[in-house]
Amino acid sequence: MSLPCGPSVGAEEELRRPAAGSWKRALLPAALLVIYIAQCAWFVRTQSLTFDEPLHIVSGLEAWRQNRFLRWNDHPPLGRLLFTLPIVGPRFQLNVNQDENFSIEVNSILPSPEAVTWRARAVNVILGAALGILLWCAARRLWSESAAAFALALFAFSPALIAHFSVVGTDGIGALSIFATAWQLVRWRRNPSRAQTVLLGAVLGVLLLSKFYTPPFFGLTLAFVLVLKSRGSRALPRHCNWKAAGLAAVVAIVVVWAGYFFHMSHVTAKDGTLTATYPNRPPLVKRMATPLPLNLWVPAGEYIDGLRQVKFHNHLGHAAYFLGRVSTRGWKSYYAAVILLKWPSVVLLLAVFAAILCIVGRLKLAADWAVLGVYPALALGMAIVSHIQIGERHILPAYPFALLLAAGGWEFARRQRRKVLPGLLLLALAANAADALRFAPDYLSYFNVFVSPARSWRLLSDSNLDWGQGLLALREYEQKHLGETFHLAYFGSVRPEVYGIRALPLLPGERASGTVVVSATQLSGQLRPDPQAYRWVLRYPLKAVLGHSLLVFDVPAGQGPPGSGTN
Repeated sequence: MSLPCGPSVGAEEELRRPAAGSWKRALLPAALLVIYIAQCAWFVRTQSLTFDEPLHIVSGLEAWRQNRFLRWNDHPPLGRLLFTLPIVGPRFQLNVNQDENFSIEVNSILPSPEAVTWRARAVNVILGAALGILLWCAARRLWSESAAAFALALFAFSPALIAHFSVVGTDGIGALSIFATAWQLVRWRRNPSRAQTVLLGAVLGVLLLSKFYTPPFFGLTLAFVLVLKSRGSRALPRHCNWKAAGLAAVVAIVVVWAGYFFHMSHVTAKDGTLTATYPNRPPLVKRMATPLPLNLWVPAGEYIDGLRQVKFHNHLGHAAYFLGRVSTRGWKSYYAAVILLKWPSVVLLLAVFAAILCIVGRLKLAADWAVLGVYPALALGMAIVSHIQIGERHILPAYPFALLLAAGGWEFARRQRRKVLPGLLLLALAANAADALRFAPDYLSYFNVFVSPARSWRLLSDSNLDWGQGLLALREYEQKHLGETFHLAYFGSVRPEVYGIRALPLLPGERASGTVVVSATQLSGQLRPDPQAYRWVLRYPLKAVLGHSLLVFDVPAGQGPPGSGTN
């Protein structure tokens, strides 16, 4: 494999072009971004609040209004603060109940669920567009301007990127921050000035504030800063970039501290008891043997507490569903299957095609790829060994890098004398768009063409398929069937009545007749002591699948089965 330094030959040619007429060349990427944003808006308008969104909204509002970081501190605050900025005023309210397991139930939303979701989700849509712009810039530099447009065309019809940048969630901002970190490192390597170092430090701070799985990426980036130079690397410690790494680390720490409103925590340890106090929240007291007494002031101590909670959660595991089985420890093959089932087949084939071209030497990679490629590899490796396997969103950081690699296929094709291959790749773009639009606007539930929507719950559930987003589709269905009696087994944190749903709740172990609606995640039984609790409905005709996530069955009166059901 050839690894020349700097941008590819095609990129060098296009970067040397005069700026005249640049506005015309910006029309295509601008149009693709508009198409992407339009699909996000379609999603926002048609999907109810997902399971995690109220948690993020309530936490963000508490941070703004009460200056505290307490409830559900298993996520850093950046996304929550950004998403709730448009709804921080007093007229926006979520009335919630919280149980001893920190689960919540939303009883009411003021002034309306739609008013809250439109404003809060719009911020994430903007962040999604920012990722598209960053992907275009990276592909333009590494490949060429036409290859950048190719990558952006794949991006614009990527169901996962539409869905997770259209909900109030932190998975999109996590993917954005990791891609931005990797690309800023590349820019810093080419120009290791103080300004670029400070910018890299600021990006690293944003990285740490986006998700609690990002500290390894932070450490990786600082390690690269230490050893990288414009060509090659520095092997001896005395030749390392200590000053640059130190400056970037200090800037990142200050950014994290600012994300917690410059809070200071006080940590003391004495007589086997460790006590940590935080502003505007109860102290943490633990019995812990410490060799020396402690009396420390810690900036942004809530961040360390959040890392502790995530580590504990991963140690306990989380109930996950995979190919008909439920486990709290996960499977080594889980995310490989998720990629095959949930990533668009066209994107996968194009990425593999480009990788093969690189391996056989037909496509030259810039030296920057030796750095960039480590980031998706780390993201996938961490996900595989994790005991929290509840959705494609946990490997979302790897996806933009796959699009960047896939654009290399176009770079190879456009240099061929025969124009057959470019034509085939344009057809592939059209096929990818058609594939994504099969699920529009229910992009969160997307599976590839080989999976029937009525059977997708047998493969994966939770945020892969049914995250509670189907209440608006159910409301529309109820309005079209006013004479029917509805029973609903719903997976979500918002009471269906908040959206005007009139269906009666169907609890595990209960039987009902009439129109029975079961969420795919409830049907899988992922979070139920008895995974079979709702599968008795499978004996009856399937009338409809609403929003690709709610299954509607017709159960005749008096024919509810006496047993626990069947697979």
